[in-house]
Amino acid sequence: MPHLLPTTLAGSLPKPSWLAPPNTLWAPWKLEGDDLAEGKRDAVRLVLRDQERAGIDIVTDGEQTRRHFVTTFIEALDGVDFANRRTVRIRNRYDADVPVVTGPVARRHPVFVEDAAFLRGATDRRVKFTLPGPMTMVDTLFDAHYRSREKLAFAFAEILNAEAREIAATGVDVIQFDEPAFNVYFDEVRDWGVAALERAALGLPCTTAVHICYGYGIEANIQWKKTLGSEWRQYEQTFPLLARSTIQQVSLECANSRVPIDLIGLLAGKDVLVGAIDVASDRVETPEDVAATIRAALRHVPAERLYPCTNCGMVPLSRETARRKLVALGAGAALVRAELGAG
Repeated sequence: MPHLLPTTLAGSLPKPSWLAPPNTLWAPWKLEGDDLAEGKRDAVRLVLRDQERAGIDIVTDGEQTRRHFVTTFIEALDGVDFANRRTVRIRNRYDADVPVVTGPVARRHPVFVEDAAFLRGATDRRVKFTLPGPMTMVDTLFDAHYRSREKLAFAFAEILNAEAREIAATGVDVIQFDEPAFNVYFDEVRDWGVAALERAALGLPCTTAVHICYGYGIEANIQWKKTLGSEWRQYEQTFPLLARSTIQQVSLECANSRVPIDLIGLLAGKDVLVGAIDVASDRVETPEDVAATIRAALRHVPAERLYPCTNCGMVPLSRETARRKLVALGAGAALVRAELGAG
């Protein structure tokens, strides 16, 4: 039976070194063909076991079947040229050579539906499946066709909705759209970003979530955070918009950040997935560290709406560090549950 303070993850977990090089984004696969397919599923089984043993209540596949949380989905679509790349500024933070949108984007076949079905069949726990959000997809490409971020975002939103409906039909409990771009382009979030997100989630029978954070623990993000001042108030601009949206859950960064914890009070009526694990540090939190974050969040969010979570994905970390952080997350939530008499 579900209990108070159910724990979950924002998304990715490190891959085994026999599947892909560790501590690396966009890491190439070490296997091919049938061996790769089998290896991906074995990796999913391993991360599920790690989560279950750590006491994580709503588990994910750790994105073990994807090289990257955005581009792996885009690779399966028509209208995007991966061979001839252009340099763009990602999140107004760092330059990257990215694929080019050369024609109408289209989804000809399911992308992650088989992966979602495998995840659902591999565990008895509640499961969450993650997808990139429309704005973040736009921000990871050079658009030579639509020449409008808004038009491209809504084209992606329709594609995402079709994919998400099929994923939901496999029996997953939560579908989360990852939108780190929401923490950068505030005018666009207001003008069309939330609407595009709602279009992506339209009509889904499962719980819908959005994840907004300050990024993986990579050097470009670490340096960017140093420019944000003594308080990180970016959420102040997006949370009121999301509170009025149809999205049911909001996943956010909190632990070891400069986000004023009271900002989560702007999400009244939503489930709040509060980041209690810092993914930008190899330091492993103690259960008491996690509990302290949860207790602070409980001053602003009712216990029945609070979900202890990670700040972001953990793919850049070592597997052992990630495992120990998962254990801390589960144990810290258990501490506070016991304090509330709900252990």
